[in-house]
Amino acid sequence: MLIKRALLIALTAVIGLAASSTVRMELSRDGLDWVEVALLVFFVPLFCWISFGFVTATMGFLKLITGEHPGFTALPSPASSLRHKTAVLMPVYNESVEEVFARVRAMAYSIAEAGGAAWIDFFVLSDSNPFHGKREEAAWAELAAHAPIKVYYRRREKNIARKPGNIAEWVTRFGGSYENMLVLDADSMMSGETIVGMASIMEERPSIGLLQTVPMITNARTLFQRWMQFASEAYGPIASAGLLWWSGAEANFWGHNAIVRTRAFAQSCGLPELPGKPPFGGHILSHDMFESALLRRRGWAVHMVMIGGSYEEFPPTIVDLAIRDRRWMQGNLQHLQLLGASGLHWTSRLHLLIGASAYLTSPGWLLLILTMIGQVATQGTGGFITLAPPSVLALTVTLLFGPKIMGLIWMLADRDRRQSFGGASGIIRSVALEIVLSMLLAPITMVTQTKALLGLLLGISAGWNTQTRDARRITIWEVLPDLREHLLLGAAFTATVFLDTMTALWLLPIIAGLFLSPWLISLSSSESLGRRAAKAKFFRVPEPGIVEAQPSTVDLEPVRVDTPHLVKV
Repeated sequence: MLIKRALLIALTAVIGLAASSTVRMELSRDGLDWVEVALLVFFVPLFCWISFGFVTATMGFLKLITGEHPGFTALPSPASSLRHKTAVLMPVYNESVEEVFARVRAMAYSIAEAGGAAWIDFFVLSDSNPFHGKREEAAWAELAAHAPIKVYYRRREKNIARKPGNIAEWVTRFGGSYENMLVLDADSMMSGETIVGMASIMEERPSIGLLQTVPMITNARTLFQRWMQFASEAYGPIASAGLLWWSGAEANFWGHNAIVRTRAFAQSCGLPELPGKPPFGGHILSHDMFESALLRRRGWAVHMVMIGGSYEEFPPTIVDLAIRDRRWMQGNLQHLQLLGASGLHWTSRLHLLIGASAYLTSPGWLLLILTMIGQVATQGTGGFITLAPPSVLALTVTLLFGPKIMGLIWMLADRDRRQSFGGASGIIRSVALEIVLSMLLAPITMVTQTKALLGLLLGISAGWNTQTRDARRITIWEVLPDLREHLLLGAAFTATVFLDTMTALWLLPIIAGLFLSPWLISLSSSESLGRRAAKAKFFRVPEPGIVEAQPSTVDLEPVRVDTPHLVKV
């Protein structure tokens, strides 16, 4: 595992330094001024960032295309091997009562059908307001009376520390009765076979503290959801296989669709309250990633597994994704204060750093572009042409689009997989459309995340609001007030034509994305366009249960653990 991680870092460094050295030589022909130094300061980490993603994807592609890793697979579920009880926990907060309990009902019957009724109980843990609480309790009473497994309901009067506090209270009050807890989100779905299978793995491997699945997107209705679902199914397995390749027993926790050993969690995962006020102080919003680091610090193995039967819903619109993204940004940036925490495994620190830096790249790209425009304005020449000599440009295109091409090859390489994605022509058309849409979305995301970061720096916390899950068509006029900065920046970039025509041409894809942002957000929020895309065989994905249905043996990197002493939970 150390060799794998050293190779990952070395390849990333070689690619990043090769490109930055070429750029530095181009810039230093007549000496480096402060603008050119600033260009290099932004360019080097940003190029290394995309290099890291490319290397990870390449390793995952090699694992999948050679058959060494089977991809998302069905998980055997030997219910007869279960000896300890597992609790399935679904925290909810003012969610649609009908949809929540429809999912609970489906999973309860699926668990019973898989043979886990005697060993698996279900808990709905509510932080909802009293009005929602009464409706939830009525729905629970109706379900619990006829459910084939035990289904419990509890609503907290005081919502201390949000979801982490909800889980912590359950662990304190009820955790001693359960060997494992399988944590879900309100929009999560998992098959009974998968739940029972994960519990059986925990029985067989007592050194494992957490197993994180890679959930796939379900219930996609809008064009945006179908687009994201296709991207997840087409490119996700490559990225996930690469992440598994170097994560080993120091994997990550995403807060849902994962099974956790209750005793390990109780011993390891008490969360600190960060000094200062929100948004960067107070309770940790992205608690999950730090909890995986705390589990590993205590000696427990943390694994990610690519198995079938694990699903979640995706935000229905670009606007809803941005709202969720802002909350994740706040939580991940809080992790920067935790990088120096004592006893953490260095790979856990790397996960925390990657999560935080992911939200710093958008402002970084914007600053790089503005600096390059500044160089053109002050010097009259250089800028984009200097920073992108042909070799660097070719390498950049390879790094950005390489994972998508590898995904295309992976989908086309197997006949059954090819048919499940709609055939060769459907795959090629879908990938082509997805690339165009992604290029238009990239500058929108860049400006949106930069605005969110500025808001956090000004002390505006993301808060805790119910996530919108219902599809709704957003009109252009409705979204225009939130896109003032996007359109103004698009106009400013267009004005560079008066400085340098070539610079304006380089900025054309960004300008197009910014000016088309109202239409992209509005059209992609449409359910009818989503249905028409599906009818035209765009963004087709395998049906649940079709993907890679061959028998699976989950490959888990062994870890040596001194079994912690038993504590009363």
